[in-house]
Amino acid sequence: MSTRHHFARYCAVGVANTAFHGVVFFALHSLWGASQASSNLAGFMAAVTLSFCLNARFTFDSYRSWRRYCVYVGFMGCASVGVGVLGDELAWSPVVTLIGFCAFSLIIGFLFSRYVVFARGLS
Repeated sequence: MSTRHHFARYCAVGVANTAFHGVVFFALHSLWGASQASSNLAGFMAAVTLSFCLNARFTFDSYRSWRRYCVYVGFMGCASVGVGVLGDELAWSPVVTLIGFCAFSLIIGFLFSRYVVFARGLS
């Protein structure tokens, strides 16, 4: 399958994950007063398992393992906290923080998934 097809499938999975992430983020931040960093991390963690399973099965047709899952969650979790902290420090609107992480996740997350997490050598 070509990179274009992988990217299209990755985007389709991402739409569902983004919606779920957003609901968790705004519920924690707006309703319970959590910081953007912790809200973003919780939203990410809620959506990451679904993302990992769907991308392994439908996007990359790859084997799912705890090692792959931990590599994926570790990298993207650090990115999530990083964007959330940046949002807190720069007093971004929560919408900007969420969109910033989604943009990062779309491009960098796809490349990391394709060439590291679901690469043939990692088991």
